[in-house]
Amino acid sequence: MATAVNCNYNGKLITVNEAMNIKSSNEGMRALAFKCTECDNPVRPHRSGGKVSAHFEHLKRNPECSLSHSHAESNERESIGASDDWSTQELRAAVVAYVDMQRKNRDGQTQAGEVIQASMQNEWQIYGADGLPFLADSYEESLKLQAAQRPLIEKKLSDQGLVYLYAVAWPPQGLFTKKPISSAADLKSIKWRAYSPATARIADLVKAQPVTVQAAELSQALATGVVEATMTSGATGVDGKLYEHLKYYYDLQAWLPKNMVIVNRKAFDALDKATQDAVLKAAAAAEVRGLAASKRVDTESKAKLKANGMQVLEASSQLKADMKKVGETMLGEWLEKAGAEGQSLLSAYKR
Repeated sequence: MATAVNCNYNGKLITVNEAMNIKSSNEGMRALAFKCTECDNPVRPHRSGGKVSAHFEHLKRNPECSLSHSHAESNERESIGASDDWSTQELRAAVVAYVDMQRKNRDGQTQAGEVIQASMQNEWQIYGADGLPFLADSYEESLKLQAAQRPLIEKKLSDQGLVYLYAVAWPPQGLFTKKPISSAADLKSIKWRAYSPATARIADLVKAQPVTVQAAELSQALATGVVEATMTSGATGVDGKLYEHLKYYYDLQAWLPKNMVIVNRKAFDALDKATQDAVLKAAAAAEVRGLAASKRVDTESKAKLKANGMQVLEASSQLKADMKKVGETMLGEWLEKAGAEGQSLLSAYKR
């Protein structure tokens, strides 16, 4: 199930914002005027809010349409805490799939799903370790952290009736800015897009001015100077055409959030042993392919940023040192919440 950001209106394809304008002005508006681009059922525009970007919702859930979801499901995505930079259409669907599997009264409709680990940190702090800035700041370090997290997460999921299959890291997160940055001092008072608790805390620690802007409004915010800097991956920078408004990308590799693929334990146990083994073998192979694909996308994205006029730079030693201090502060705050489990994970990671 993906998230709809366009609909059909009187034979034309329009965006959420255009639908909002039509609705607010009552310009020829009538009931059921907005239609899904896939199933042609009635939809309504839904404003961005919390951590959910603007999108269309079906008036009535259509289980056969990949774009269909209800207002309740939107709220579930918001409550689970996924940041909008993480929430591509596929990942929003993955979060909903995870919520479905977590429901006590499982209806059997969802047997597997994909979710961003760090999006579930509010449920259990260990999920959020790979989202800690400047802890695991390379693909190599990300793999080490994953090896330390995995046994803990496998046990947690098993207790919830779920099986961990595999996980793959997103491309690393870097810093996009309008002006050159040589140290954290250069970030003071800069208008910094804060789209998650972590990015808001970074802004606070470097004394930037945090600005909450949803993904759907980011381009306009950049064009009008409402946002002057943001932390995200090179891949997101290409997708969002950040090079149209920002000039510098610092390849900090601040953190590499991971997606994990999970399956319902009852569904997995219902398979014969040979099929279970085949699934696990396929999962292991997918993890290897996924890592290679992530690295390739990271390399290609930085090349595309350069090709579109953006300066792709290594951070200065001073900026790296300053950001490392930010990371140490945030790690300490996380350990206070994670307790003994967090300390055990950190020790395993550093061995």
